[in-house]
Amino acid sequence: MSRAAPVILVAPDSFKGSLSASRFCEIAERVLGAQLPQVEIATRPMADGGEGTVEAVLQGAGGTPYRTRVTGPLGEPVEALWGMLPDGRTAVIEMAAASGLPLVADEARDPLRASSFGTGELIRAALDAGAQRIILGLGGSATNDGGAGALQALGLRLLDADGRPLPTGAGALEKLAAIDASGLDPRLARTEVILASDVTNPLLGPKGATAVYGPQKGVDEQTGPRLEAGLARFAEITARLTGVDHRETAGAGAAGGMGFGMLSWLGAALRSGFEVVADLVGLPEVFESGRLCLVVTGEGAINDQSAQGKLVGRIAQMSQAYGVAVVALAGALQPGCEALYGLGVVSMQSIVPRPMTLEQAMRDSEELLAARLRDLAGIVKLTSSCAWP
Repeated sequence: MSRAAPVILVAPDSFKGSLSASRFCEIAERVLGAQLPQVEIATRPMADGGEGTVEAVLQGAGGTPYRTRVTGPLGEPVEALWGMLPDGRTAVIEMAAASGLPLVADEARDPLRASSFGTGELIRAALDAGAQRIILGLGGSATNDGGAGALQALGLRLLDADGRPLPTGAGALEKLAAIDASGLDPRLARTEVILASDVTNPLLGPKGATAVYGPQKGVDEQTGPRLEAGLARFAEITARLTGVDHRETAGAGAAGGMGFGMLSWLGAALRSGFEVVADLVGLPEVFESGRLCLVVTGEGAINDQSAQGKLVGRIAQMSQAYGVAVVALAGALQPGCEALYGLGVVSMQSIVPRPMTLEQAMRDSEELLAARLRDLAGIVKLTSSCAWP
């Protein structure tokens, strides 16, 4: 009786701006499959709640993709991808698709104006489609409004001292005097909301949303105090009305404070984004098969943060627990990446083989990845890491 073929698992994050996790997997399946016909190639595009989460989950778990026209972070219309899983009751949404930083040009970033309203519109679209469980990926946001915009889209009314509704945008929270929750969509009370995020920051303070993540969204010395004050005002009134105070809850500061708003007003539960996606795409089952001989993962840049909870580090930890070697591919290997060797990574390689501009590397990322995977296949042939049938 012939033995089952050994398995190489390909489970990357996206190379943001150039290569999606799904496209990485397609290229790997083609190249490794052609070079290593004796091996089964199992692909699981991965994400941790940020950009690419919906695409990864739909490819790994199946389901129906939808595109809904919503309000972008600065008020412009955008087409946002979300999905309904095969059970017909679980929707997967990523904040980045509706309120994400990539939707705003660098020179146009304005955290005082930016709103998460479009994310609330996606939640409403999922409810209209019959969702009773919503998995909301937090990450890559352009906003710093505590989720206020999303809640406004769902019927929460934010009022000034004269009882007039406030406009969307984090800057408006400075004038917040009262909150009217009577119009909040009643379907939310019977909907389970799971926040997928690996961020553990509180809402406010030196480790909070504004201080830590604000600068990449355009926060500076002038706008920072205003944004912090607005979030503090929103949080104080919210805590008083809901009877729960999530200001110090780990993860409340995720996605510009979206974690706080969803925890407070929707009774959401916060889970590790990596674990949520891993469970949905069946990653544990691949490891438990006992046939894995190698794991290939990767992301745009591997650095000192990779071993501290980023996706490549989590894949390495999982692989180490099962005694499987890991090869990590990246656009750039940055200082501190060596920490991954302590998690069972046997090789880290940049897919960029020679000096070139960032624009060139991003433009040619597919060809560069394919070439590196062909090299990897040649090395696998020369080793005994895979027990050939």
